[in-house]
Amino acid sequence: MKNVYITFPKMVAVLSRFVAFTNRHPVIRGMLSYGTIWPTSCIIQQTIAGKTWENYDWMHALRFSLYGALFTAPTLYGWIRISTLMWPTTNLKTSITKAIVEQLTYGPAALICFFFGMSILEGKSVAEAKKEVEAKFLPTWKVGVCFWPPMQTLNFCYVPEKNRVPVVSACSLVWCCFLSYMHQLQIRREMELMNNDSALKN
Repeated sequence: MKNVYITFPKMVAVLSRFVAFTNRHPVIRGMLSYGTIWPTSCIIQQTIAGKTWENYDWMHALRFSLYGALFTAPTLYGWIRISTLMWPTTNLKTSITKAIVEQLTYGPAALICFFFGMSILEGKSVAEAKKEVEAKFLPTWKVGVCFWPPMQTLNFCYVPEKNRVPVVSACSLVWCCFLSYMHQLQIRREMELMNNDSALKN
């Protein structure tokens, strides 16, 4: 029992230092959030699709984690910093403006990078990655127009800047389930086409 009492304060102290560190470096907090929430959403989507612990695509979840932590979180943090410098006041009007501008600028760029980047991480060629973007960008962006502006308006209006990336990552739990669904849908279509081609040849 003595060891427990000794280690618990140490654990609290370590946690306090870690929280202080992420407060000083909010981009790190965002990277940790995305590195955790994105693969979680991928596993949720796979579960909805009928997969279980025995046949989860863990590499797909790992790719989501790496992409979310190393690309999405830093670029989103950069956009939020830029938008704060451009519109320093915090009110409903500027929040709506930021959300609309984001959906017309950062949003499309982020989607293109996601579909292209995930395809490259899967080992596909540049030409195949371009086809992935062409097939999925527009229908996904149309859904994003309905989802992200309201979420980001509330985020910009009511959440402190240092916490905005983690809040977006929490909203991304739902959004990434949709992205993962769109990504897996194309894979299933490609497999069906391959199976049909094989059947015709036989």
